[in-house]
Amino acid sequence: MTDKDIETQATEEIEHDPERDQAQVIITWFQHIQEIVKEQFPEYEVDGQIGNNPTYGPMFAFTLKKDEKSTACGFFLNEIMRNFQTNPNAGLWMSSFFVDLLRSEESHLLPNPPQSEDEAKELLDKHIVPYCAAAVREEFPEQKIYVDLELHEEHGPVLEAGFVAVEDGNNTCALPLQYLMTLYLLNRDPAEPLIQAMYRLYEENNLGQVNN
Repeated sequence: MTDKDIETQATEEIEHDPERDQAQVIITWFQHIQEIVKEQFPEYEVDGQIGNNPTYGPMFAFTLKKDEKSTACGFFLNEIMRNFQTNPNAGLWMSSFFVDLLRSEESHLLPNPPQSEDEAKELLDKHIVPYCAAAVREEFPEQKIYVDLELHEEHGPVLEAGFVAVEDGNNTCALPLQYLMTLYLLNRDPAEPLIQAMYRLYEENNLGQVNN
């Protein structure tokens, strides 16, 4: 290695900026995903935006526009990366969220975030928590379901659910209310991850065999 090469390498190391590199990774992923959404829905005009949640990190939202109708849905970058690295049908996974919303004749823009703690509490107490509790019970009609609010040391307020029939071992699952709220604001179903966690409990405890 010549002196000039050493000087060039040193300059590159000095100019290396982790925050700039991270921003470039986010932009690259955003552009890649936006192109995939366009491919999945070629008849729609596709707009996108990048956001950031202080707890859950970068988020992408995309809006499909056609005639007078607009449909928006958002995603966490970490879930996008996980799916596109492990799921061979990641494009279909993404498009499925839009398909569900597009079935409605109405526009579905992203909900307005609550502007105060009182508004956030009202949204959780009167809509998100009751909806999640009802959705879980509807998914397992043959089971008695325990649903309640708890306080977790690390994650704060959580919505906890479990099967009453399971008394020992891993018998409950819990998700932070903040996470459920964020899903709602992305036009995602906040009950979906809770139901998925309940299915894991259902299988781990062989409840299907018990019922049969």
